[in-house]
Amino acid sequence: MKRIFLLLVLACGFTVAMQAQVTPAPATKVATEMVEEAPAVDVDGPQMTFETLEIDYGNIEQDSDPFRIFKFKNTGNAALLITNARGSCGCTVPSYSKAPVDAGAESEIKVRYDTHRLGQFRKRVTLTTNVGQEPIVLTIKGMVKPKPAEPAAVPASEQGIFNNGGGK
Repeated sequence: MKRIFLLLVLACGFTVAMQAQVTPAPATKVATEMVEEAPAVDVDGPQMTFETLEIDYGNIEQDSDPFRIFKFKNTGNAALLITNARGSCGCTVPSYSKAPVDAGAESEIKVRYDTHRLGQFRKRVTLTTNVGQEPIVLTIKGMVKPKPAEPAAVPASEQGIFNNGGGK
């Protein structure tokens, strides 16, 4: 009887261990990056498909162009609505259209980073949409380098521009 009970317990444990190894399909819809080979497939409800989920500013000069644009397409079969877009800090400010994005239509999210701040950065923009329960996270990164030193102004002299010093 002990052997049968032991075999039953081992069989149950083995079954549970094997089930834990199977990765379930995601229950929510998430943003995906566009892939050239994969055709857009309609899904039930809205679906955000981005050209990229991360934009690299690269090495930029201080106070250079602060804007970058994340382009996306609604590859679902229902209108997509962005209810909120929030930067990870005050130096990252997203802007987007409050209007619904129809199925098959394209739109964009414009992100402004404060390029006056020096140094390396990696910031996130979190989107709340009607695509699913999970927020969609976009990333910007780069390195802001100081402006090159400006040449010194013309030194002041005793003679003015229009004064040739003839009075001395």
